[in-house]
Amino acid sequence: MKLTLIRTSLQEGFTTGILYVEEKMLCHTLEPQRRNLSAERKVHGKTAIPEGTYRIELKESPKFKRVMPYLMNVPHFSGIMIHWGNSVKDTLGCILVGDRADYDTLKCSRITFDRLFFFLNNEKKAGKEITITIQ
Repeated sequence: MKLTLIRTSLQEGFTTGILYVEEKMLCHTLEPQRRNLSAERKVHGKTAIPEGTYRIELKESPKFKRVMPYLMNVPHFSGIMIHWGNSVKDTLGCILVGDRADYDTLKCSRITFDRLFFFLNNEKKAGKEITITIQ
């Protein structure tokens, strides 16, 4: 399964985007501010991950106490997940999913996450690889 995250707005303090599953729009996304890591320093918890393609693994999260989708081998980052949340304060570099409520907030985040997780879990059960490309 291929996920594609197209970042649509790079603002001071946050980044918005649209997440596609196999080229079909699933939801909106919210991340911390995108920074050019070759020219500026990463700010812990306030920096979006670099553009690229990453493998997704479903693993137990100590924070959420359940299986969550983790992005693997993200340069300069660890523990990056896709999860629910409504504002940039709900992420420390992870990708939040939901319906767009305002330019910097999401709504229906848990419902959206559950819908995405259903797809991801079925793919993993079928033994298929999952990747996400962030543009």
